[in-house]
Amino acid sequence: MKIKRNDTVKIISGKDRGKTGKVTHVLRRENKIVVEGVNIRKKHTRPKRQGQKGQIVQMPMPIDVSNVMVICPSCNKSVRIGFRYEGEKKIRICKKCKGEI
Repeated sequence: MKIKRNDTVKIISGKDRGKTGKVTHVLRRENKIVVEGVNIRKKHTRPKRQGQKGQIVQMPMPIDVSNVMVICPSCNKSVRIGFRYEGEKKIRICKKCKGEI
């Protein structure tokens, strides 16, 4: 998977199309990511103790990796990611500006 935690991504399909956010979790086995402020669902929770009230909690849910594109920090555009080797190191690069991500 080419997307990592703390990357800034843009949603390219679905109900949140056009929104941007930061990746908080990466679920490699399911090929999904969690982006803050995107794909929000409401969860109803029961009261834990007597006298306490139940509440509605908003939670960000996972979104498929194919529905997002990484935003390049140098050119500020949504881009595809390529790789380049510098010695023993593998570095992610922007396909448009060839800058390092």
